[in-house]
Amino acid sequence: MRAFLVLIQKEFLQIRRNSFLPRLIIAFPIMIMLIMPLIMTMDVRNVNVAIVDLDRSTASRRIASHIEASEYLTLTHTTTEYSRAIEALEHGMIDVIVQIPEHFDRDFMIATPQRISITANAVNATKGGLGMQYIMQTIALSLSEMRSESVPVEISELVTIENRYNPTLNYRHYMIPALMIILFILICGFLPALSIVGEKESGSIEQINVTPISRFTFTLSKLVPYWIIGLFVVTVAMLVARLAYGLVPIGSVGAIYLGAILFILTISGFSLTIANFSETMQQTMFVMFFFIMVFMLMSGLLTPIDSMPDWAQKFTIILPPRYYIEILRSVYLKGSTIAELNSNFIALGVFAIIFNTLAALTYKKQA
Repeated sequence: MRAFLVLIQKEFLQIRRNSFLPRLIIAFPIMIMLIMPLIMTMDVRNVNVAIVDLDRSTASRRIASHIEASEYLTLTHTTTEYSRAIEALEHGMIDVIVQIPEHFDRDFMIATPQRISITANAVNATKGGLGMQYIMQTIALSLSEMRSESVPVEISELVTIENRYNPTLNYRHYMIPALMIILFILICGFLPALSIVGEKESGSIEQINVTPISRFTFTLSKLVPYWIIGLFVVTVAMLVARLAYGLVPIGSVGAIYLGAILFILTISGFSLTIANFSETMQQTMFVMFFFIMVFMLMSGLLTPIDSMPDWAQKFTIILPPRYYIEILRSVYLKGSTIAELNSNFIALGVFAIIFNTLAALTYKKQA
């Protein structure tokens, strides 16, 4: 036990003596949690719209006024020449063209008018698709108002809409838990691996190899400091999420910390296993970067797992972040309990045992 405590003290001394690492551990979580939720959003705003008004009627002006009043749309200009609008679309000056045909106002009241044409720039599929949806909703609202005198009851009076768990449809509330996991992967994944490989490159690990310290004691001494750092990171991330964005977990904070402990154990053990097979910093960083990309893109952090192909959905079963992201989002937004999420906690516990055992077994202690 005394040797184990001395090794842990050595690890903390190495971290403290590093002029950059303590600043990184403190500043990195704060900056990520403050800035990234403002940037990483699926909300599409400032969709530039041009109207090709061939009708020049009350109806076309009403449609234009609704587009101009929308918080998501920006009416750049109105023209009667479709070629000018297409040219602006090709140069990226506008995102959507709305063409109102001739005699639309007249035919709308007495017959079936020609259809309004909507053309979107789909290079950015997300902005083009959502922009077109916003345009369609805005035009539908305009046409509904024009026919309001013949409709006895508004649709809004017949339909009640309720958004459960995220009433304001705030995308940041969906992304902030994912950012917390990305912090764990980067700090508790990269740093332990780089620490042990750094000792290999400097040759100081040879001094450990000639001592009677067991491989399990040495591995544990490498992991414990980063487990503590991981708990510090999750605390900072939760505080920033609360103070900056008002996001407070509906469920138990204890469930978040229990999941954090299991996930930190998992990702640190995984990184140390990779470090045991690496001889240089470059090898470790490239291998870790490969797995981090898989974790981020296929674990449901950035894209829903249900939207993936069947083979990809099955593959995510072996990805640890999949289970912790479900825990974080369920506790934060739905108030789920540990009992309701027991399968996710069990999966993380199994991963933690497997990877930390591998980390100890694959460390080759040679005198």
